Amino acid sequence: MQELNQSQIAARLDQLTELSVQLGSNHDTDSLLERILLVAKGMTNADGGTLYRPGEDMRQLNFHILLNDTLNIHQGGSSGVPVSGGVPLYDDQGEKNLSAVAAYAAHFRLSVNIEDVYKADVFNFSGMVKFDQLRGYHSQSILTVPMSDHEGELVGVLQLINAKDPATGGICAFSQTDQRFIEALAAQAAVALTHQRLIFQLEELLESLVNLINIGIDEKSPYTGRHCQFVPELTMMLAEAVHHTETGPLADFRMTDADRKELWLAGLLHDCGKITTPVHVVDKATKLETIFDRIALIDTRFEVLLRDAEIAALRRKLEAGSDHAAIDQELAAQQATLRAERDFIRGANVGGEGMKPEDQERVRGIGQRRWTGPDGAERAFLDDDELMNLTIKFGTLTDAERKEINNHIVMSIKMLEALPWPKHLKNVPEFAGGHHERMDGKGYPRGLTKEQMSVQARVMAIADIFEALTAKDRPYKKGKMLSESLRILGNFSLNGHIDPDLFDIFIRNKIYMEFAHKNMDEKQIDFIDEAKIPGYTP
Repeated sequence: MQELNQSQIAARLDQLTELSVQLGSNHDTDSLLERILLVAKGMTNADGGTLYRPGEDMRQLNFHILLNDTLNIHQGGSSGVPVSGGVPLYDDQGEKNLSAVAAYAAHFRLSVNIEDVYKADVFNFSGMVKFDQLRGYHSQSILTVPMSDHEGELVGVLQLINAKDPATGGICAFSQTDQRFIEALAAQAAVALTHQRLIFQLEELLESLVNLINIGIDEKSPYTGRHCQFVPELTMMLAEAVHHTETGPLADFRMTDADRKELWLAGLLHDCGKITTPVHVVDKATKLETIFDRIALIDTRFEVLLRDAEIAALRRKLEAGSDHAAIDQELAAQQATLRAERDFIRGANVGGEGMKPEDQERVRGIGQRRWTGPDGAERAFLDDDELMNLTIKFGTLTDAERKEINNHIVMSIKMLEALPWPKHLKNVPEFAGGHHERMDGKGYPRGLTKEQMSVQARVMAIADIFEALTAKDRPYKKGKMLSESLRILGNFSLNGHIDPDLFDIFIRNKIYMEFAHKNMDEKQIDFIDEAKIPGYTP
C-alpha cells in the first residue's frame, strides 16, 4: 500500500472535477456508467473493475460492466459484448445475503476494503476463486463501494480488483485515501444517475399524460382517436425526409434527438383541445344528428301525412256518389309524392361535398307542408333548425357547429401555452398550434403566414390535412382514394394553403405511399401518376 503525495492527490482531484463536468453533460446512462468505472479504475491504478446495477425487483445485483486489463476483458457498456449474471441480494428464504461482499455493501451501504481475499474469512469468495482457476488469474485486493441516491436508495455497486503499485507494478492493497476518493466518486455518480433517472421518469410521466389525453379523446370519439395517433406518425415521417434533404430551400433543416422528441409530443397534442368539444358535434354523422339522428322524427311525420291522406280518402269514399277509382288514383299519387319526398330528405340528411341550390330549395318547399302533431296543433313540417341543418351545403355541420369544431385549435393552444414547458420542449405549443394556419395568412386561429411559422408547424399542417383526406373512419364521409387526396393536396400547395417546398418533399420521397401502405385501406390505394399531381414537377 503506497500513500499518495500532494501532486498525486491534486491529480485525482482534477479527475474528480473533470468527471463532475462530464456527469452533468452526459445524458447517455450506459456511457456515463462506463466512464465512472474507468475513472475509478484509473484513479486507483486497479487492474479490473465491475459495476453492478440492482434489478427492478431489488433482489439481485446484475453485472452491468466488467473490465480487466490483464485478462483483456471488456464486457457490457460500449464493448458490444453482453454481460449476464449477478449476485443475489436475498437467499431462497428471503434472508439477506451477507456472504457476498457486493451484497453486503449494498445492504448496509458500507464500503468494504479487503487486502487479500484469499486470507479473508468474513465473506464467501468461492466464486472469485473459481474465476481465478478458470482464467489463470489471481485476485488479491478488493474495494467495494455502494452507490446510493439522496434518499438512500441503492443505485449501484462499484467494485475494484487488484490495486497496482505504480512504482513496481506489484499488487497491493487499496489505501484509505483510495477508498475515500472512490466513495466521493461514487457519491457524485449516484447523484448524476439519480438526476438522469428523475429526468427520464418525468419525461415518461409527461408522455403518459399525453397518451392519457389521447385515450380520453379516443374514448370520447373513436374517429378522432385514430387521427391523434396517425398525425404524429406522418409528421415524423415527413420531418425525417426534410432532415435528410440536401438541396433546395429546406436543405439546412436538421433535427437532433431532442428536436424529434419535441415534435413527436407536439404531434400527439395537436388536437388536445378536442377534449372540450361536444361529442355530438365531433361525431355528427348526419345533418340532423344531435345526441340522436332526428331523421326518425321526420320519418314519423311522413308516416302521419301518409295515414292522414289515407284516412281522408276513406272518408271521401263514404260520401254518396263518390268515385272510388278516382279517389284511389289520387291517393296513390299523393302517397307516391310523400314517399319520394321522404327519400329525398333522407338523402339530404347524409350530407356530402356540395348540395345543389335546387335541392336546398326543394327542402325548403317540403318544409312548408303542414302537419298535425300529437297535441292536435297544426305546424310547419320542418322547423327552422331542421331547415337550417338539412340545407347545409358542405358536410354535416352548421356554421355554429363548425365554429365549435374550429375552436378546438384555440383550446389546444390555450391549454398548451398554460403549461410550464421546460426549455427543450418550449416549442410544443407553436408546433401543435399551427396546423390550421395557411401559408397565405388566411388560416386560423392567428392568421399566420409561412414566414411566421416554423418548418415543424408547416410539416404538421400537411400531415393533418392528408390524414383527414384519407381517413376511412370519419362519421360523415368515406376515405378518399389516394390519387384524389394527392390532387386536393397539390391544389392546396398552389393556392397558398400548404408549403409547396414541403409538398415537393412529401411527393418526391414518396412519404404518401409509405403512409398509405401502412395505414390506409388497400382499396383506397390506386395508381399514382406523379406527373399529373398539381403543384409537383417530377
